Amino acid sequence: MNISEVSKEYGLSADTLRYYERIGLIPTVPRKKSGLRDYDEKACQWVNFIKCMRGAGLTIETLIEYVKLFQEGKVTIKARKKLLLDQRIELAARIKEMQKVLAMLDHKIDGYEECLMEFEDKLMKKQ
Repeated sequence: MNISEVSKEYGLSADTLRYYERIGLIPTVPRKKSGLRDYDEKACQWVNFIKCMRGAGLTIETLIEYVKLFQEGKVTIKARKKLLLDQRIELAARIKEMQKVLAMLDHKIDGYEECLMEFEDKLMKKQ
């Protein structure tokens, strides 16, 4: 796949894909004879992984650390797992906070409906 196809497939700009490759989040993407990037399955799997982890809130720095550990091989499995577990704890805490915010929004929305009904009742009585 070329960079525009990957960009469309994963919803990331071509600039973002180039940036991720430049900083090492995506292994060097194979190139065609013309010099254009030719994303293979492995590169696409990395794009998908990085996009997913960024969506979960992992920082670029954390992902650089993870990829660095991954490239060091099996001896870093425990360190990689710990990194992911730490990130999971942070994500779970953010989700819990977001659930509180969602509940507050729901409460406020319900309050508006009650206010609207009271307002409409007053209008109806005036007629």
